[in-house]
Amino acid sequence: MIHNTVINYIFIRICLCLSTGGKLKSVAGVTHPSSSKWYRPRCGFVELVDFVSPSAVCQATYPSYNSDLMNKYVSKEMGYGVPREGWRICLAHEFKEKRKPFQAKDVSLANAWGHIGLGIRYLKWWYKKTQVEKKAPFIDMFRAQPLRQIYGAPLGGIGGGTITRGWRGEFCRWQLNPGMYHYKTVIANQFTVCLRRGGQTVYQQVLSVEHPPTLQGWNWGYCGEYAFYHALYPRAWTVYDLPGQNVTLTCRQISPVIPHDYQDSSLPVAVFVWDIENKNDYDLDVSIMFTMVNGSGHKDDKSGGHWNEPFHLEKEGEAVSGVLLHHCTTVNPYTLCIAAREQPDREVSHQTAFSPRGTCSGLWSDLLTDGRLDSPTGSSPPTTKGEKVAAALAVSCSVLAQSCNNLEFSLAWDMPKITFGAREREHIRRYTRYFGTKGDASPSLSHYALKHYRQWENSIEEWQRPVLQDSSLPFWYKSALFNELYYVVDGGTVWTELPEDADVSGGVRSKDGGLPAQPTVIKEYGRFAYLEGQEYRMYNTYDVHFYASFALIMLWPKLALSMQYDIAGSVVQHDHTERLHLMSGQYSPVKTKNVVPHDIGDPDDEPWERVNAYLIHDTADWKDLNLKFVLQVYRDFHLTQDSQYLKDMWPICKAVMESEMKFDLDEDGLIENSGYADQTYDGWTVTGPSAYCGGLWLASLCVMCKMARLLDQEETYQCYRDVLDRGSTAFDKLLWNGKYYNYDSSGRHFSNSVMSDQCAGHWFLRASGLGEGEYQAFPKEKIQSALKSVFDLNVMSFAEGQMGAVNGMRPEGVPDHSSVQSDEVWIGVVYGLAATMIHEGMREEGMRTAEGCYRSVWEKLGMAFQTPEAYCEKGIFRSLAYMRPLSVWAMQLALNTSQKDKTTSVQTAERQEAGRGFEKES
Repeated sequence: MIHNTVINYIFIRICLCLSTGGKLKSVAGVTHPSSSKWYRPRCGFVELVDFVSPSAVCQATYPSYNSDLMNKYVSKEMGYGVPREGWRICLAHEFKEKRKPFQAKDVSLANAWGHIGLGIRYLKWWYKKTQVEKKAPFIDMFRAQPLRQIYGAPLGGIGGGTITRGWRGEFCRWQLNPGMYHYKTVIANQFTVCLRRGGQTVYQQVLSVEHPPTLQGWNWGYCGEYAFYHALYPRAWTVYDLPGQNVTLTCRQISPVIPHDYQDSSLPVAVFVWDIENKNDYDLDVSIMFTMVNGSGHKDDKSGGHWNEPFHLEKEGEAVSGVLLHHCTTVNPYTLCIAAREQPDREVSHQTAFSPRGTCSGLWSDLLTDGRLDSPTGSSPPTTKGEKVAAALAVSCSVLAQSCNNLEFSLAWDMPKITFGAREREHIRRYTRYFGTKGDASPSLSHYALKHYRQWENSIEEWQRPVLQDSSLPFWYKSALFNELYYVVDGGTVWTELPEDADVSGGVRSKDGGLPAQPTVIKEYGRFAYLEGQEYRMYNTYDVHFYASFALIMLWPKLALSMQYDIAGSVVQHDHTERLHLMSGQYSPVKTKNVVPHDIGDPDDEPWERVNAYLIHDTADWKDLNLKFVLQVYRDFHLTQDSQYLKDMWPICKAVMESEMKFDLDEDGLIENSGYADQTYDGWTVTGPSAYCGGLWLASLCVMCKMARLLDQEETYQCYRDVLDRGSTAFDKLLWNGKYYNYDSSGRHFSNSVMSDQCAGHWFLRASGLGEGEYQAFPKEKIQSALKSVFDLNVMSFAEGQMGAVNGMRPEGVPDHSSVQSDEVWIGVVYGLAATMIHEGMREEGMRTAEGCYRSVWEKLGMAFQTPEAYCEKGIFRSLAYMRPLSVWAMQLALNTSQKDKTTSVQTAERQEAGRGFEKES
């Protein structure tokens, strides 16, 4: 949703045209510092090897892997304990296709002409926000993030901030301040290996393919052809074959992201385990050095007052030591901690402080001399303004000939109290329930992580095993299912404690037919929020969460329910403050009562306190938000069987359905769209009854009937049953064309386009155990015909069937270009479509549909761990790192449901057969 190209078009292609005397200029996005020139691998030595085709090695051992990603890998080493399944790429790989974010030139005049007013209003608003208020706009139309094809699995648990480590090993994306991203590769944050034999250093190398202009005293330029990265979130592996040394290093990265675990999953920590394989006939002494800058590459790294200190912590029979890096900013100060486990056969040493500028040859020589660091005592002095400081930690061990050993590091960050941009309220992060709020938890966090990471891995393996061992599932799907889950953690995610004075009921208490002031689930499990996208900075964007919500309800259901209580409380709130909505140019209230909010706020403002950061449209008149709330309430109940939750949500569901009734203008039981983009496709105009919103409406009526029966409200059941029966008749009459449901019933030229998302309502019914018998809103044969039409046209007739399903397709087999969104592929929508196909017995078609998106994003376009909202067939993408693709978990629910249905059918048949046998014997 929230398409920025129209506004880009107006101001970059029209307004700039006017301001430059009619000369159109080509305006690209903001240029980011690029380190791509450092990625050209240059080996510092030559080793004679028997060349084996990388495709042959990879395909023989791991038949799922795209050979393009691994075709530069020249080693035969497959690493220590690296799984078969996941996403794999050689460190020397370069993606051929370099896509750009949407720009003015990508929009036609026909699509932009009706939005000139929007453009002018946005420019005025943007100028006031950025130049007068000095704040970041919730979506910056002029500074779209360029594609950097570098990201790997993020570090850390849920809601405590994230640090992303790229697949080449760089620390390159930071979200420590809640919801606010900083894209900067900090070049001094590295791992370095030192090999010693007979008391002499024989090899010392920074494990990075880069050649930076700083730190020239270090040995850079590791040959990327000898290493590969493998991700199966929340773990990742990097395998380094050290050419000429007969040594293989496997770095295993572990974050505590564990389904149904509400303690350890909240911890802001990660562990790096280095498995060292010595294949020589002689022993080696091996040291790994971890260097870390005090900061994130942000300008406040030079603000002064930052300092480091060494620490040692021993408890519960385990000891850890390392360095604390205190980052003392005025707002949201934090402490970084690099640490290692102390063991009898390991030596831990450190350098408290060094300058990450210049050649830094002193630190390099210190390690080179004896494989250890000087380990000075005492703290470093606070930095002066303009100065940066870093720290180093080294761990050493002996590795016998033809054997293996390992070294363990942890990285933790402690920012226990946070404020959002408005600085009006202090929030306490979830992990502080277990580690305190004083800001001194980094040593304890590191100790805990190093002591418990093996338990985390056991839990992760137990969770993933059924999927990974299912031979009927393709390898790409296993990668997609787990790796897309990164966004639960790295979606600007915050997980906070509920303040004692908070009232989430919206002021309407349970005794008055509303909600409890502090629902038990929020009080016990905290408040949860994640962004629509890293570039679309709104928390809990509800029309998009509709798709993404499957990951939460299946893996952390308490967080899903907690979020629903928050949304429910905001439904009954109202904010009469008038503000300008940029599309219409009209003033209307920020929040209307008995309407689901679009979002719960901007992290640069004060989320939860002020909702609806989105101001393009007045979403009080959107047709999908209320319906998506109702559908999620019942879906969540179906999966959790939490009867108290159902009772609490029931009056809110009735209120939003009553509010929705006003959109049925002709009282035929079917709502009408209002002639503008009044739903999640907010750049795609829809008029009158429509397949998407009409289908959601009928599905909502269906689940209201079901909930009324469960709650013994027969009169309410009859009311909704009557509307459902009339609405179903109208839906078929107005939209069914014999093969599929038309986009809308307006009769316009494009009203008979094939929308890939036309069965969204039925999808949710099937995901909720409904859709048949009494609780069927759509004839089965029509749903299957519609899905077949979508597969034939939107999937197989688009991009040769290799890129998923385009949003809109004309019946003659060409994309619908009537809007800026109809010819896009929305990855999250495609995964939901695939789930619908699986529910309907079209498993092969569903898998083929979803595979196109995975292959495009992860293997062709270099968008790993930044899956966008959308891409077009050629050239462009929109909104990197987006919430909606979490809907891949809807596919897993569909697969689970299909398997249960199949098992039930077999058992029923066996019982019937046994019964017939008994009758025959009798």
